[in-house]
Amino acid sequence: MAVLIGISICHMLNDMLQVLLPAVYPLLKGGFHLNFAQIGLITLVYQATGSLFQPLIGISTDAKPKPALLPTGMAFSMSGIIIVAMAQSYSRLLIGAAMLGVGSAIFHPESSRIVRLASGGRFGFAQSVFQVGGSFGQSLGPLLAAFFILPRGRESMAWFSIIAMGAIALLSALTVWSHRHVDAGSRFRHHERTRDELPRRHVVIALTLLATLVMSKFFYLASINSYYIFYLMQRFHLPVYSAQLALFVFLAAAAVGTMAGGPIGDRIGRRAVIQVSVLGVLPFTLVLPYVDLEVTIVLSVVIGLILSSAFAAIVVYATELMPHRIGAVSGLFFGLAFGMAGVGAAGLGLVADWSSITMVYRICAFLPVFGLAALFLPEPPRAISPVAFDAVAE
Repeated sequence: MAVLIGISICHMLNDMLQVLLPAVYPLLKGGFHLNFAQIGLITLVYQATGSLFQPLIGISTDAKPKPALLPTGMAFSMSGIIIVAMAQSYSRLLIGAAMLGVGSAIFHPESSRIVRLASGGRFGFAQSVFQVGGSFGQSLGPLLAAFFILPRGRESMAWFSIIAMGAIALLSALTVWSHRHVDAGSRFRHHERTRDELPRRHVVIALTLLATLVMSKFFYLASINSYYIFYLMQRFHLPVYSAQLALFVFLAAAAVGTMAGGPIGDRIGRRAVIQVSVLGVLPFTLVLPYVDLEVTIVLSVVIGLILSSAFAAIVVYATELMPHRIGAVSGLFFGLAFGMAGVGAAGLGLVADWSSITMVYRICAFLPVFGLAALFLPEPPRAISPVAFDAVAE
């Protein structure tokens, strides 16, 4: 549990640094005179680097675990934050965004391996503990922007390099733990290979359906993370400060939903959680663009709670399909999430420039329809029990 909490704290710090970039978009838009398409391009560069590198790193670490990469990834994120804070041109903003993407790409696959190794067989719970750290870190971004960065200017982002240094120290300690337990992890992966597995065709179909669900989820989240502040400012005439707080409310609700999704999946099954989460959010997204401010805030909480509960279940479901490819599967789905968020942000920025921010949310309201794909997911192979896991590790 100490290891899970430690890696969750690191996930919180990593994602807190990452979300500072979209949190200061209002400053960047005014300071560099950017349009929405240029803001979308910043997100695309950041998300695309994370999307492309994560599967490659996952495949590499499946062949030979490299826990020492974890502090290296955090060092990339720290560099990205400093570059964005000190950038004097749009091209340097893009370089800083790319550095942040590389840092996140390095962090997620290898940290997911530590999470599974420390889970004691309670994979959904462990994945939720890990992911709630990231969700909580994301929710802190708007608060930090509202209370610390906005009053002091973009250059104050550089102070967060101190937090990154603390994360590097903690990740270095977790690296030592991972090296000591790598043999137990190898025995567990060998044991998992002996379980009954779905036919290869069924695995491919299931992974394709899961990828569709991830696309729908993170395309919608791109509309929130990148443009929700502007939506509230333009439609309801909120000041930047209040809009940042409203984004924090959504992200905090998402953190709560993330924590709930994994343990519920351990009890009732991952497929059920995925189905309810992605498809169940549809009525609320359809209503969101047509209600007043108070109802918008309430609906954002409901959407955050429901939609965020799926990802932990999706990652664990996918690793149960391919238990001997933890790094590759984690890298694929975290990378796909990054990629869809980047493409979504860039595309939605064009829509906002062409039409309006409100039109963005009217279009995205229909994305949860893709949740119908969850109805066709097969039952995953029976997961190893916590008792069996402990026996293998011992």
